[in-house]
Amino acid sequence: MSPASLAARLLRRAASTSSSPLSALVRRGLCSSAPVPLLRRLPAATSSTAGTTARRFLASQSPASSSTSSADDNLRRIVESEIECVVQSEESNTDKHIDLPEDFPFEIIDNPGDQSITLQREIAGETIKAVIYTNFDTDEHLDDEDDKSGTDEESFKPLLQMVVTIKKPEGPILEFDCNFNDDELTIENMRALNRDNPDAKNVYEGPQFSDLDKSLQKALHRYLEVRGFKHSLHDWLYEYMMRKDEKEYVVWLKSMKEFIGGN
Repeated sequence: MSPASLAARLLRRAASTSSSPLSALVRRGLCSSAPVPLLRRLPAATSSTAGTTARRFLASQSPASSSTSSADDNLRRIVESEIECVVQSEESNTDKHIDLPEDFPFEIIDNPGDQSITLQREIAGETIKAVIYTNFDTDEHLDDEDDKSGTDEESFKPLLQMVVTIKKPEGPILEFDCNFNDDELTIENMRALNRDNPDAKNVYEGPQFSDLDKSLQKALHRYLEVRGFKHSLHDWLYEYMMRKDEKEYVVWLKSMKEFIGGN
């Protein structure tokens, strides 16, 4: 996905209300091999070529009409055009192979229709799962850019966020809320869950991760790193999730076209 495409999708991202905590959804699927369905966010924008703003629902620029059929025809024409643009963008990226990081240890679970993917593995009696999704609601990055002259499209990269769960045959479950920021894996929060009641309310979850002793923070980062969550995952995950978003967007557009009544 080109930087211009990414800039377009982020600049056109509408301010949306917060969805329910991802971690609570993940906990419901700890014993399942399939990824946990996540709340569907509003589709993000993309473009087929640099300098071309995509997902430009231009109905507002078309002549107004009181005819329902005319409005439907107009919408269908725009949807068909958008599908063509995105498909062309996908085809241009077909030859760009995404190399897995060296010694990639995870099984990838990517179900069509899901906005997330799951990485999972078994190691030394532990079951490790990470649900990864792309957060396009990065208003803070746009605000920072307002204070700068010019536009640096590379700065508009969305956040990669994940919830990592580590489960042993017995005892509590460890859960980490993580971000990839500028190729750096950061832990936002960590908690120990009761395996018999992981969604229990009003449970003490410990202090904020940033308030922990620095040596403990470092040890927890190392704990995840030796289980496969390294900085080297970032580039591969980013490209994979951008391509997934484009594929899911095409399916979404085709569903809309089908509803409208296109062939």
